[in-house]
Amino acid sequence: MHPRVVSAGLVAALLAAPHAFAQDSSADLAKKLSNPVASLISVPFQFNYDRGYGPDDGNKVTLNIQPVIPISLNDDWTVISRTILPVVWQNDIAGDSGHQFGLGDTLQSFFFSPKEPTSGGLIWGAGPAFLLPTATDDLLGGEKWGVGPTAVLLKQENHWTYGVLANHIWSVAGDHNRDDVSSTFLQPFLSYTTPDAWTFALNTESTYDWKNDQWSVPINFSVSKLTKFGEQPVSLQLGARYWAASPDNGPNGWGVRAGITFLFPE
Repeated sequence: MHPRVVSAGLVAALLAAPHAFAQDSSADLAKKLSNPVASLISVPFQFNYDRGYGPDDGNKVTLNIQPVIPISLNDDWTVISRTILPVVWQNDIAGDSGHQFGLGDTLQSFFFSPKEPTSGGLIWGAGPAFLLPTATDDLLGGEKWGVGPTAVLLKQENHWTYGVLANHIWSVAGDHNRDDVSSTFLQPFLSYTTPDAWTFALNTESTYDWKNDQWSVPINFSVSKLTKFGEQPVSLQLGARYWAASPDNGPNGWGVRAGITFLFPE
């Protein structure tokens, strides 16, 4: 299962024109972090801990490094580059399979997004996503190249942000001895940002594996706070996740999520 979770930085990269950020308050920046395609450079580091893998109750720690970089194409359009590079520590995830540490497979997405919302206030972006076999161990990745479409649609009203991100990946090349990939990712999300820059977020990160007819459905609740280290704005996040469904020998029960996002407003 490759990583496809939407980051707060991607939300931030959809929301506003680049020239506006010099005047943004902490609450404004925190709200932009709830928008996957606001024009804001950000570098999230997202930590996840999950357990219950396989018959030996294996566990996994994943650090997702997720730089988000908006690039202005013209007066009307922006393309947002979003990379998810996982660094993984895992133990006995496939029975008595021992310990592995290294890189997982990378997901690279590009969202083409209008700089202005629609007349109804909808914000959207769409483009291609690429699965890159960057894993440094057989048990850390699928050894497949993949490609498919990705899109996000959301709306922001007052303190609320709600929407959905989706993509689908098909494998197109790679090790013929490994399973082919055909999987759909769906992430509905809802968040509320307070005037003092606290954000409360709820989402699911559901993946359907068409090859094996299996769902993975972690439900995540998190709390984040935008603050500053000197002049550097950062968002600190802490939350919990519950696996409502998982594949055979997949994680179960409760997990933990924490993160820090560095923001670079112009």
